[in-house]
Amino acid sequence: MAVNVLILLLAYLLGSIPSGLIVGKLFYKTDIREHGSGNLGGTNTFRTLGVKAGVAVTLADILKGTLAASLPLLLGSELHMLLAGIFAVIGHMYPVFAGFRGGKAVATSGGILLAYAPLLFLFILVFFLVSLYITKMVSLSSMLTSAATFILSLFTRDVPLIIVVTLLAAFVIYRHRTNIRRIRNKTEPKVKWFDKKK
Repeated sequence: MAVNVLILLLAYLLGSIPSGLIVGKLFYKTDIREHGSGNLGGTNTFRTLGVKAGVAVTLADILKGTLAASLPLLLGSELHMLLAGIFAVIGHMYPVFAGFRGGKAVATSGGILLAYAPLLFLFILVFFLVSLYITKMVSLSSMLTSAATFILSLFTRDVPLIIVVTLLAAFVIYRHRTNIRRIRNKTEPKVKWFDKKK
């Protein structure tokens, strides 16, 4: 029991590591919370600091989820990997190290699936990139990918996976509610990262 509590706490703390804040302050002397959307995730990092920083933060956020979901295996616990992963996502959205103001959970959610269902992760990665290429909107691509992942999970008959994917999709869509309004008003920013060299 004590080990499981420790794992959930560690998972939350891992998720709370503010990758965007760390990269911005250490390498760019910039607090990305004061720019763009004010979000600590990869998207705002791309917009604010450029491609290199955006990629670094996105990868770090993915790996937070992967490591957190792997903690039960690493510490010899029977706790379900997905439960540990959920705590990392909560940490990412509401990080104790950044005033409980975090990201939108997309990359960290993907990291959980990378640990638990690598083939599903590969699918959602390809789906996201194709969707992004077509829509040019990260927010819309994230929500479409969440919906597609939910639909695909239904065919796995893995009940814990279905439940967790449903929760993750709900988190992602809820965290994008302001983006939904901008998409409706046709004011949502489109991707321009490929034209920038920072």
